[in-house]
Amino acid sequence: MKDMSIEEKMALRLKEKLEDGKIESKKSENEKLEKTVDTNEEFSMPAPEKCGDLPCDDTCNKKVEAIEELKKDIVEKEEVVEEDKTKKEKKVYKILGIMFETTRKRYYFEVVDNVEYSVGDRAIVDTARGKEIGLVYMAPKVMSEDKLVLPLKSVIRKATKEDNEKYELLKSEAAKATGIGKEKVKKHALPMKLIATEFTFDKSKLIFYFTAEGRIDFRDLVKELATIFKLRIELRQIGVRDEARILGSVGICGKELCCRLYIDKFDSVLIKMARDQGLVINPAKISGSCGRLLCCIKYEYQQYAEALLKCPNIGQTIMFGELRGRVVGVNPLNEYIYADVEGKGRIRLGIEEVTFDKKEARKEPKKNYKGKKKNSEEQVAKKLEAK
Repeated sequence: MKDMSIEEKMALRLKEKLEDGKIESKKSENEKLEKTVDTNEEFSMPAPEKCGDLPCDDTCNKKVEAIEELKKDIVEKEEVVEEDKTKKEKKVYKILGIMFETTRKRYYFEVVDNVEYSVGDRAIVDTARGKEIGLVYMAPKVMSEDKLVLPLKSVIRKATKEDNEKYELLKSEAAKATGIGKEKVKKHALPMKLIATEFTFDKSKLIFYFTAEGRIDFRDLVKELATIFKLRIELRQIGVRDEARILGSVGICGKELCCRLYIDKFDSVLIKMARDQGLVINPAKISGSCGRLLCCIKYEYQQYAEALLKCPNIGQTIMFGELRGRVVGVNPLNEYIYADVEGKGRIRLGIEEVTFDKKEARKEPKKNYKGKKKNSEEQVAKKLEAK
């Protein structure tokens, strides 16, 4: 045994495992022998026969390392095989994008039939409040489960001509109900603004959407409306951004509001996002129709946030060669700054041309307001944050 090489010893050990039944096989002895030879060729690895001028023995460090590395490779290959066996294919769903026309909210529904749906069609879908009719805003497509929020409600069927006629009738009745609701709100002198009204598709409930500064005690109003319409009445309070989405308007860009066209969920928009993008902190210029900060301020913020990590803060000291300067302006996307440099005045410099303390650059810059007017504008803009 002492005269055997490492390769011969490993081959012998694998053969013993086969004979002891540790590696199961239903093949014949000849096939088992062939498998042993193949296994030896696959898993064996060369080990040094000599360490310097002396032959290897059982205490040789290089020999021990070679054996450990061999065992590690075998275990890793076994784990890969097990992972491939246990790995399940991700389930996919055929989904349809449905928008409810009154609230302009959009959801995904699972298509369970073979009917063709096109953008602009209406469909009857299953919702938490029963059957509802919605507008198809996205054609059917297949999506994996990791991109969806499960469980999905299903599409019941494509809306028929009778369904469309019924929906149009419900919309006209809801418009009349809105007028009656506004009269009753005025009668009860409630500090609330009625925005929209809709019937559920089975006409079992009438929903009034309203905005208000705080909580409203509208119990008497609900009782009177229930007496008039002989239906279940629900008054649902919404925010100012939902109000803008329902009523619709044109933004300062000249296009229809993003929230009405495609935004599904409102994200937080903070004044810091506008400041980091170099926007003028003027409430009239950075607020939308809803009176909150523009949603589009967040669209490019991630790119600015990543680019700002490479830039110094405004007011931070920099070195331009041997000259000292102070940053007065930053253009993160184009990677240059404006700085007051000793002996040169205000000049434009590339970020790669200057050196600065990067730890200090990642800190929140100190606020340095000039005059009460700028300070008051900042405070007003802070109140417009959409959270």
